[in-house]
Amino acid sequence: MSLNTFHVFYRVIRFDDRETRQGRCERDKLAAIQQLPILYNPGPHVTVDECLFAFCGCCPFRQHMPIKPAKYVIKIWAACDAQTSYAWNRQVFISKSPGEAPEKNQGLRVVLDMAEGLNGHSITCDHFFTLYALDEELLKRKVTMLGTVRKNKSELPSELLVMKNRKVTSSMFVFTDKATVVSYCPKKGKKVLLMSTMHKDAVLSTREDRKPQMFLDYNKTRGRGDYLDKVTATYSCRRMTARWPLVIFFNIIDVSTYSAFVIWSEINKDWNSGKLSRRRIFLEQPGYA
Repeated sequence: MSLNTFHVFYRVIRFDDRETRQGRCERDKLAAIQQLPILYNPGPHVTVDECLFAFCGCCPFRQHMPIKPAKYVIKIWAACDAQTSYAWNRQVFISKSPGEAPEKNQGLRVVLDMAEGLNGHSITCDHFFTLYALDEELLKRKVTMLGTVRKNKSELPSELLVMKNRKVTSSMFVFTDKATVVSYCPKKGKKVLLMSTMHKDAVLSTREDRKPQMFLDYNKTRGRGDYLDKVTATYSCRRMTARWPLVIFFNIIDVSTYSAFVIWSEINKDWNSGKLSRRRIFLEQPGYA
């Protein structure tokens, strides 16, 4: 299409009926945009994480995150395949409405929503989500979990929090009938806590740092949301706009094109093998079609 035609579409595109929007927005902050279904069978390991994209315009669920490079962002919870970073399930974080009480156990609710439809998988997440109650709920669905734990959780045994006389690279394990918790000391005066329902033994690696196998597995499967942000930013259709539905729409296109590339690569494993620009070539072909 010509540039002028593109500008016309860009200016008038809408995702709902503006005449009825005001009433629906009182009940649903996402009333101005429709969510697209995603169909994919993830591998055995799935990562639940947050995805962030910058937006400084007016939006009822925009987040202020001063420690991030972009101070104002729209947050999306995502369940990504740990190997390919395929966004298998996503949910826009819309925050609480004025007058509503803050949501309790938000991390537990988010993971359960993201895990809907999973069976026989393992979920990796960070300390915002990890709870013993979440472990129990996921096991009922035949889903295991692996994640870091905050030291202020009431279910943690006090012995795991003691640092006096702890040796560097030492590990302390606690077992229940459903979960394993390890306290690892990477350096003097510091500890890292990890909880898992997929590990049942106190297995240590043969590396010099003697990290538990739980930590090695966690490092292999974590941070896929950050990686998804990175790869979608590399080739993006995003344009400057003050309309948040368009920002989410651009993100849907970016994630969808990356997901299409993952599916194509899985089906055609020898396609342009050895080339570092496979994804650029893939994006150019439908672009010129």
